[in-house]
Parts: sequence; C-alpha cells; structure tokens
Amino acid sequence: MAGSRTFSIIKPDATARNLTGAINKVIEDGGLRIVAQRRIKMTNEQAEGFYAVHKDRPFFGELVEFMTSAPVVVQVLEGENAVLRYRDIMGATNPAEAADGTIRKLFAKTIGENSAHGSDSDENAEIEIAQFFSAEDIVG
Repeated sequence: MAGSRTFSIIKPDATARNLTGAINKVIEDGGLRIVAQRRIKMTNEQAEGFYAVHKDRPFFGELVEFMTSAPVVVQVLEGENAVLRYRDIMGATNPAEAADGTIRKLFAKTIGENSAHGSDSDENAEIEIAQFFSAEDIVG
C-alpha cells in the first residue's frame, strides 16, 4: 500500500476492556493498514520519555501513571495521509465532541481515558514509531 505511516497507541482504558480488536476494526474499516503491532506494559521511563513534551504541565504525573497502569497496544499504521486519516478515525480528544463512528465516540470513557493516541505530524510519527519499533518489526 502506498502512502505514509503514523503511530498509534491503544490506551490502558481500552485494553482493560478488551477493545483492541474492536478498535483495530475501526482503524482498518477507515482505510488504514496495521503493519506493526505489539502489546506491552509501558514502563515509567518509556511513558516519561514519550510524553516528555508535557513534562512541565500539571497533568504529566497523572498521564504517566495512567499510561503505565495496564498494557497498551503500540502500532504502526499505513495508508494515504496516514497521520490525518488516523486523527479523523480517532475523533476529537473530548469524546463528547467526537464524531459518530470514531474511536473516541465509540469507546472513550473521558477526555483523559480516551482510548487512543495518534501522532500529530509526519515528523512526530517517525520519532514515535522509532521509540517502539525497529525497521525489521514493520512488515507491511
């Protein structure tokens, strides 16, 4: 499949409710292909590094605690305009504002427990993918 790649995390609130398959279906039905996927228990170091951009924000500690509270599923998604496409598939951060049929409208519990993370730019997608996957792990 031609196109670009983006990074996704199915967050602890979703994995705790066994929603990985349901979320993957929404991703695939939305036109993206899952070319790498791994279920992990994120360490404090991984979470702190991944969310370092938010280090000085008041919610940083709570975010790290949440992301390390249960397994997550890290993924590489591929497709045309993958970053923008996945952001559309995820829906608005606030599930109350998310469009019908989006991951967050269907599955999110709250703004914080919003079931999915997606890269916000092609540059960040490349950085985020490299934090969890080597080139050999991506088998599209």
